[in-house]
Amino acid sequence: MKSITILFSITFLITPYAVSAQDSWMPEDILGTESVSGLIFSPDHTMMAWTKRKMIKKKDRYGSDVYLTRLSVLENGKPVTIQMTQGEESNYSPLFSRDGKFLYFLSSREEGNKLWRFNLLGGEPEEIQTFKEGISSISWIDSSTLALVSQDGKTLYETQIEEKKDNVVVVEDSVHWDIDRVYSFDLKTKIQKRLTTNQYPVSNATISQDGRWMITSLIRSRHYGSDQHPDPWYFLHDLSAGTSERILTDHQVNGNFQFTPDHQGFYFTSLRSSDMEWNGSGVRDIYYFDLSGRQVTQVPLDWSNDSEGDFAVAGPGILVSLPNGATNKLAYYRKQGTSWVRQMLDFGSMNDHVDVQALSEDGTKMAYSYSTASKLPEYYLADLLETNGQLLNSKPMEWIRLNDGLRKKGTTQSEVMTWKGYNDDVVDGILYYPRDYQLGRAYPLMVAIHGGPTGVDMDAWRERWSYYPQILAQKGAFILMPNYHGSSNHGLAFIESIKRNYYTPELADITRGIDMLVSEGKVHRDSLGAMGWSNGAILTTMLTVRYPDMFRVACAGAGDVNWTSDFGTCSFGVSFDESYFGGAPWDDVDGKWYNETYIAQSPLFEIEKIRTPTLIFHGSEDRSVPRDQGWEYYRGLQQVGKAPVRFLWFPGQPHGLQKITHQLRKMNEEITWIETYLWGKKSDKNEAFKEGSPLDLALKKQKADQQDGVIGTMLDKTLVPEVVTAFSDSIAIGRFEVTNAQFQAFDSKYQFPASQANFPAVVTISQAKYYLLWLIKLSGKSYRLPVEEEAKALQKKAIAIGAKENTLNYWAGYDITPADMQRLQSKLESYSGTWYKEVGSFPAVKIGKAEIYDLGGNAAEYFGRTGMTYGFDVKDYVDPNEPAVPVKREKAGFRVVLDLK
Repeated sequence: MKSITILFSITFLITPYAVSAQDSWMPEDILGTESVSGLIFSPDHTMMAWTKRKMIKKKDRYGSDVYLTRLSVLENGKPVTIQMTQGEESNYSPLFSRDGKFLYFLSSREEGNKLWRFNLLGGEPEEIQTFKEGISSISWIDSSTLALVSQDGKTLYETQIEEKKDNVVVVEDSVHWDIDRVYSFDLKTKIQKRLTTNQYPVSNATISQDGRWMITSLIRSRHYGSDQHPDPWYFLHDLSAGTSERILTDHQVNGNFQFTPDHQGFYFTSLRSSDMEWNGSGVRDIYYFDLSGRQVTQVPLDWSNDSEGDFAVAGPGILVSLPNGATNKLAYYRKQGTSWVRQMLDFGSMNDHVDVQALSEDGTKMAYSYSTASKLPEYYLADLLETNGQLLNSKPMEWIRLNDGLRKKGTTQSEVMTWKGYNDDVVDGILYYPRDYQLGRAYPLMVAIHGGPTGVDMDAWRERWSYYPQILAQKGAFILMPNYHGSSNHGLAFIESIKRNYYTPELADITRGIDMLVSEGKVHRDSLGAMGWSNGAILTTMLTVRYPDMFRVACAGAGDVNWTSDFGTCSFGVSFDESYFGGAPWDDVDGKWYNETYIAQSPLFEIEKIRTPTLIFHGSEDRSVPRDQGWEYYRGLQQVGKAPVRFLWFPGQPHGLQKITHQLRKMNEEITWIETYLWGKKSDKNEAFKEGSPLDLALKKQKADQQDGVIGTMLDKTLVPEVVTAFSDSIAIGRFEVTNAQFQAFDSKYQFPASQANFPAVVTISQAKYYLLWLIKLSGKSYRLPVEEEAKALQKKAIAIGAKENTLNYWAGYDITPADMQRLQSKLESYSGTWYKEVGSFPAVKIGKAEIYDLGGNAAEYFGRTGMTYGFDVKDYVDPNEPAVPVKREKAGFRVVLDLK
């Protein structure tokens, strides 16, 4: 007899009926995926602090908790990690003290205005100070002084407005403007001092490690977000001398300031594009600023795809993530005098898929992640060593492993696909295969189009509420995520190719990618769909305008349809539209008193061409793609009436949905819409039908094999138990316990009341064994009882549901305690009726793919050969505070297991 104890001990997962099969991806899986962020090293690089996102369902939002990893303490081969915060609040921005004895952090608790710290020797978090006007961007000036960004406080005007409960908004009110400034806070004296007296708000403050130098960025107008005018100012502050000076006057849109360890200079990025008047989309070059001579030098990357400005200072140089289309290459640029020497780093099989998360202050340790589009992130730590002038990553180790449950689900195959797009330029994208792909078979295709347009789809794990290829792939579709012209990570020329040429290159790229998949026999021409958020929705919409017969389904989230109204209502409409469309809507162009491009490029004015069933999403507070774009889109399709349309409006939501419930609703609605129109699967959802109701239970149970009301299946005119496949490569298991009627088919002398044919057969272990021998002989198959390891897994889960099934807890009618159980004995003894119930009287649970009943209660079930049982008998008390221990019984029920291989 074949034993599968290893399988059960690892993967014998039991979940309530409503939860998916073990290997199926669900929206909740995507939203609940764990990740490491905000990682920092301690000054002596023996510890790391980081945050992990969490779902705070009670508040319908996401938050994060702070974790501490001690690199010098190992457990099972990995550094020990401790969760430092928990609860219903969000905790973030960890910062080690200079001596490494304390860990400071910020939190949403107490309205987010307090600074907290942990003593790393132990204890609860300590409140350090309340900052009435808020606190952000904390960093060290010296060992006892912090720098932070805050405000001076409310003016009399602001106070009076609040007292009057006057919530009228004066748009872009430059007279009454909350000014963020930089302050110092002395941890010893608790004195806060203003470090800057700027009259424009600080948008960034970066301090050198020695606390002498600080760089600030100032936004100079309330309308800067819309038109990018005037340019920000940048200041260099000498905190020791109390002086400041304006710098970088010849550079625009600068950022990512990082001081060098020797405090001799700093690196930064600066935008480069052909339309700097509007700070149009472009690339971010990397520069070095020498503090002694105030000289600025561009770092010569010598890279064809330019730079996205992703770098980190490491010792005498910088680590740069070089854009490489759908991947990145990691290079080290060592500073030698006034020049730099490049060295490509080698990560072996991980090359092109490494994302640097943090470097230690001395540049000797690096934390990084590794993932692909079909591989969940793995987190590594390595030493950075210099050998013969070369930087080497040495002794890599996986320091933590997240998402173990999701890894068991498996992922679909993916690859970087390339093809010739617009102007025969090479275009790339990520192609996800159907979960059970068969060579030679053609499948449906969903084109999932990223936003931006300067977004990019990487060969990295990117599952989220807006795009979830794993779910669509398991439903049997290819998913193509194209990096169309205009996408970043492909160089300046590629980014700017769609300026004053919007839609044409992008649509050519997408449709030619589809053509290639059709020509290869992978995709059905008549089974195409398109989806996207933001610019992905913009392109999805225009695809259905220009190719009205190509797509069977479209899902468009937060996309424009009318560029004439976008110019004034989008929070960055002026700069975006001037850059991509050339001029304002009222400009006189080509002899006309308006700019015709705004009409010619707006799908609204051709919306009568759309025949594709369209699902629209929009947040009510969206200012990136203004909310009324969704209304114009919907009303146009609704009035034309040539295509089914559904519009979901998310109250209080900005451009990206923030609430967990809204993200779930978006995903579920979208999946249903795609299933309906791409696969022709009509939803059987009934709003009046409640899952878990008695009707639901009855309908599910009705699907079980029955013979004139008697549960079981017929084998050679003999009633036997129905088994359902739990794991296709290993076992099937009885849907129910063996019933009285089924046992009587084996032993004609076995008697029971006629009304109890579907009750569990309660017999001795010998009777159960003889029944199995008979069933094996009758069927010619390998039937058995669960083995010990399987029973342990079942017992562990049975305690979680036993109180809600046919046990003493159920009969009591309330949450009983051990004391109540003793007092109930006299009542139990006075009842002479039937305790057992018909099998399947309570909701099913999942074991792998199988739905089984009565695991938690009714008759306890035998395992092995000695009469030991798992689960609970009807008169057992299920104590949630006691471990579930197998019990030996004179009589019990039993459930059959069938080995499939």
